[in-house]
Amino acid sequence: MASRPQFDICLSSSVDKSSSPLAEYHCCRKIMVLLSNPLVLGAVALSLLLWAVLGRVRLKRHGSALRNAPNTWPVVGNGLIFIQARQKLFRYFVTCERLHGYETLQIAVPSLPPGVIISDPKNLEYVFKHEGIFAKGSFVKERSWDLFGNGIINADGDLWKVQRKAGLSFLSTANLKILTQIALPRYLAQSVAHLKSQCGGAVVDLQAVFHEITTLLMGDMAYNMEMHADDEFSKAFDHASGATAERFQNPLWFIMEIFFGSTLRKNLQIVKSYGAKMVDNAVRDRESASKSFTGGSGTGIVDKSQHIEGSLIQSFLDAIGDKKMVADAALNYLSAGRDTTAQALTWTFYLLMRHPDVLAKVRQEVRRPVDDDRDLADLPYTHAVFNEALRLYPPIPFEIKQAIEHTTLPDGTFLPKGSVVVWCTWAMNRSYTTWGADADDFRPERWLEDGKVANRSAAEFPVFNGGPRTCLGKRMAEVTAVHVIAVMGSTFDFEPTGHEERVSKSSLTLPMKGGLPVRVMENQLWTP
Repeated sequence: MASRPQFDICLSSSVDKSSSPLAEYHCCRKIMVLLSNPLVLGAVALSLLLWAVLGRVRLKRHGSALRNAPNTWPVVGNGLIFIQARQKLFRYFVTCERLHGYETLQIAVPSLPPGVIISDPKNLEYVFKHEGIFAKGSFVKERSWDLFGNGIINADGDLWKVQRKAGLSFLSTANLKILTQIALPRYLAQSVAHLKSQCGGAVVDLQAVFHEITTLLMGDMAYNMEMHADDEFSKAFDHASGATAERFQNPLWFIMEIFFGSTLRKNLQIVKSYGAKMVDNAVRDRESASKSFTGGSGTGIVDKSQHIEGSLIQSFLDAIGDKKMVADAALNYLSAGRDTTAQALTWTFYLLMRHPDVLAKVRQEVRRPVDDDRDLADLPYTHAVFNEALRLYPPIPFEIKQAIEHTTLPDGTFLPKGSVVVWCTWAMNRSYTTWGADADDFRPERWLEDGKVANRSAAEFPVFNGGPRTCLGKRMAEVTAVHVIAVMGSTFDFEPTGHEERVSKSSLTLPMKGGLPVRVMENQLWTP
């Protein structure tokens, strides 16, 4: 059949320029080392056999078995797909959607509960709206607990509600105004000055520049701490995030980490120690403020960028109390608040360098430096550019939820308790059905209607999640990104050091592998 090669590419042994053969080699080598042990090999073989005979549950829609996802093999199911480089996994999900459209497909992976891949926005909307039916569940928590603990990324129920309420309080309209109109311009000006000093041939990693901006911003405003993107914590968290992501792809992760997990364990200790440091700093701030208020000898809280109404971590202390849980909550928000925005900006400028005509339109719209009173509505094309970059390079490319009770999706698919629902935002954002025949193209104009940015439903454009779990930092991310694009895009010309297609590295989010090395020149045509 003509369609067969479309998904056979996922198992091809030919050289793939968009993935890392060396990384795949090391992963496979570790697995082979494990399997060379007769006890491990026997245990794996027995587990696979038991799973194939007893664990394969056929899910149904209107009484008929669901179609299997492409490349479902006897015994191993789709397991071979998931141990490959993530870029191949992205293409696999795109292939599933393009072969079968919005049809719900059954996926079978050893160690994974019975599961489905959903692509229909109606099904995803149902998942978003029914928070009480779909939760993170044991499958996700078993793999992400070491890194995220009780933080909002893992939390369900009352603990999730408490952390979300604290986040809503911090991201009030008043605080957001201070955040984006006072703190952001200050740190952005520092980065502009740094880039100007590098003009004339020096190579600069733009991803590191954007990461530094968002790290400084979150550290100052949310935690009253000076943080930097290149510190020990950031490097440790980056590694731990990649290792945690691999747990979702490798069914033997819990065995492999016994033998090869020393680096992960070390980095997790660094991350947790930093979380404890954040809490201790917040407690000292609180005690110092109390002494100042009562006339004691404390010096009080240092200036928080023009009197922001309470830091995020202080809200956690008020709402949660338990220091370990507060540390988990703080680390979760730090990751969500800085990493995803910095990565999204990296992909945006990668696309702008490949599409100079789009950059010219951004510059034409900006015309003058962005001042304190400019709003997103004043820069609709620049906002559309950011949305289009998010569509093609979503910061959270995969999501998994687990049904905590029996339920039926709108298309009639019955999900028993414990089954998992997987959707690939990367693939859904490239759906021809949803986005048209040019879904693979970078075309910001698709977001504009009558000169304004059009809204798409969260189920069609699930970049910011949806329903009760809609991303709290959506507005902050949009305002920050549009401001940075307007200033950086108008002030500088960036020239990539290479012209190869850039891909993401293994992570729970979408960092660009190798960063984005560029040469920087001032835009001589720009006259503020």
